[in-house]
Amino acid sequence: MNAVWLVLIGAMILILGYRFYGAFIATRILVLDDTRKTPAVRLEDGHDYVPTNRWILFGHHFAAIAGAGPLIGPVLAAQFGFMPGLLWILLGGVLAGAVHDMVILFASVRYNGLSLAEIARKEQGRASGVIAALATIFIMILTLAGLSLTVVNSLFHSPWGAFTVGVTIPIAILMGLYLRFVVRPGKVAEASIGGVALLILGVVAGPWVAHSGLARVLTFSREQIALILPVYGFLAASLPVWLLLTPRDYLSTYMKLGVMVLLAIGVLLVHPAIHMPAFTPFVHGGGPVIPGTVWPFLFITIACGAISGFHAMISTGTTPKMIRAERDILPIGYGGMLAESFVALMALVAATSLHPADYFAINAMPDVFSKLGMHVVQLPALEKEVGELLAGRPGGAVSLAVGMAHIFASIPWLERLMAYLYHFLIVFEALFVLSTIDAGTRVGRYLLQEAGGLIWKPMANVNWMPGALLAGALMSFAWGYLVYGGTIATIWPLFGTANQLLGAMTLAIGTTLLVHMGKRRYAWVTAVPLAFMTVTTVSAGILNIVQNYLPKGNYLLAVLSAIIVILVAALLATSVQTWLRDWNRGNIRWGSKGFREEGGAVPAGAATAVEGAGR
Repeated sequence: MNAVWLVLIGAMILILGYRFYGAFIATRILVLDDTRKTPAVRLEDGHDYVPTNRWILFGHHFAAIAGAGPLIGPVLAAQFGFMPGLLWILLGGVLAGAVHDMVILFASVRYNGLSLAEIARKEQGRASGVIAALATIFIMILTLAGLSLTVVNSLFHSPWGAFTVGVTIPIAILMGLYLRFVVRPGKVAEASIGGVALLILGVVAGPWVAHSGLARVLTFSREQIALILPVYGFLAASLPVWLLLTPRDYLSTYMKLGVMVLLAIGVLLVHPAIHMPAFTPFVHGGGPVIPGTVWPFLFITIACGAISGFHAMISTGTTPKMIRAERDILPIGYGGMLAESFVALMALVAATSLHPADYFAINAMPDVFSKLGMHVVQLPALEKEVGELLAGRPGGAVSLAVGMAHIFASIPWLERLMAYLYHFLIVFEALFVLSTIDAGTRVGRYLLQEAGGLIWKPMANVNWMPGALLAGALMSFAWGYLVYGGTIATIWPLFGTANQLLGAMTLAIGTTLLVHMGKRRYAWVTAVPLAFMTVTTVSAGILNIVQNYLPKGNYLLAVLSAIIVILVAALLATSVQTWLRDWNRGNIRWGSKGFREEGGAVPAGAATAVEGAGR
C-alpha cells in the first residue's frame, strides 16, 4: 500500500472531525462565551495567570501534551500491522482524545484554572477530590519518569544532541524577554522569526560542536543526564511561565509540527510503500515488541495520539491560566489534540515503511529476533548510511528516526545526508519529551501545593515562593529518582496503564460536569469513550499483573498497577453515585455546585476575589 493514501485520508478525517464534531461540542454543548472574562484576564499576576496570544498558547499547549507518546506508541504498535494503529489514532483522536482535552480545559477555565482534583471535589464531593488528587500526583510522577527515560537514552554520550537540545533554553529565555519587555507592533512575528532562526542555527551547528573541543564538555553519561533533567524540570516549574516555559514550548512546536509537515511533504514526493501488512499474526499475541494481544494492549501502547490522561494535567494546569478568550478553547483543546493525532499518524507511517524484518530486528533483542525466522532486508545498508549499529535497540525511538530519515533521504537532493538526518531526528524526538517535562513538572508543583494546602494553608498559594520552590523540588526529586534507577522496560508499561486510567477518570468527571450543566442528553459525548476506556484499560492492567509482572517476579510493578486500578475504580464509583443522584433533578444549574458568574472558586493567592450569582 502507498503511504500517500494513509496521509491524505488521515488528514481529511482529522480536519472534518475538527470542523464538525469539535464545533458541535464547542457551540451546542459547552456554549463557549467570549463575553466572559477568563481567569488569565481577571487574575493576571504576571507569573502564572498571563493572557497569552492564541497561537503562542497553542504552541505551548501542543508542545506540553505532545511528549514521546505520539512518537513511540504508534511505532511500538506497528507490531500488530498498520491498520489497528491507524483506526485507533483517527477514531480515538476525534471521538475520545480531543473531547477529553476540550471538556476538561473548559471546566478548568470556568473554575479559574483549578486542577483536575479540585474540579472533581467541586463536582462530586470531597471524597472524589481526595481520590483524584492522590491518583493524579501518583500518575504524574510515573508519567514524567517514563517519558524522561527516552530523553536519557537519546542524549547520553551525544554531544551533538546535548548541544542542540540545550541551546533551546537560552534562545527561549531571550525570546521571552523580548516578548515581555519590547513594546511594538508585530513583536510576536519578530520574536518567532528570530527564535526559529536561532533554533535552526543551533541544529546546523550540532555536527561542528560534536567534532570540536566542546564535545568533551558536552558529553554526558547516562547518570549525568538523569541528574540534569530534574534540575531543568525544577527551574521550569519555578520560573515565570513567560520567561522559559511558554517561549521554549512555542519554539519546540515549530520544530515538531514543522518536521511532521515536511515528513508529510516527503511522503507525497517519495511515495514510500507501506511494507508492514494491515494485520500481522501478532494481533493474537506472542509479539516480540508488545507482550500481549491487540486488544487491550494496543490501547495502552498508543496513548498520546489517540487519548491521553496526561493531557488533563496540562488542560487543568498551565494552559487554562493563560487563555485570553473562551473561543480559544476549541483550537487549543480540540485542535491541539488532533495535531498530536497527525503526529502519531506520521510516526506510524514512518515505522511501517520499514520492511517488517528490519523493524523487528531493531525493536527486538538479537536472541528474540533470531527466533522469528525473519531475514533483514535493508538494515545492513541503513546501518552503513547512519554510521551506527541499529539492530537490537528496542524502545521505538531508533526505528522511528531510521524510518523518517530513510523517507527524507529518498528525496534526490538529500540522499547523502542520511547520517545527519538520523541524528537530527533523534534530537527532534528528545525535544518532544522535554516540552512535556517542563510543563508536567510545573503542573505537578500545582498539585502538590493544592494537597499541601490541606495541611498548611499558605502552601495552597501558588504565588508564595517558598511553597512553590518546595513543591517544585519535591516533584522533580520524585520523578528524577525513578529516572536515575529505572529503565524503559520497568516503567513504560506501568505508565501506559496509568495514563489511560487517568483519561477514564477525567472523562468521568467531564460526564458529571455535563450533567450539572443541564446537558444530560449530550452526556454520551464523554460517557461512551469513558465506558470503552474503562473496560479496555482495566483489562490491560489486570492482564499486565497476571501475565507479565507476577510471572516475572516483578511484585513492585504489580502492586503499583493494582493501586492505580483501585484508585480509579473508587473515583468512577463516586461518579456513578453522583449521576444516579442528580440525573433526574431536571435542568440542574451549574451554580448549585458552587460555580459562580465569573468562574467559581478563586485559587488561594489569586489577585482578585470573585463574587456573583450562579450562572
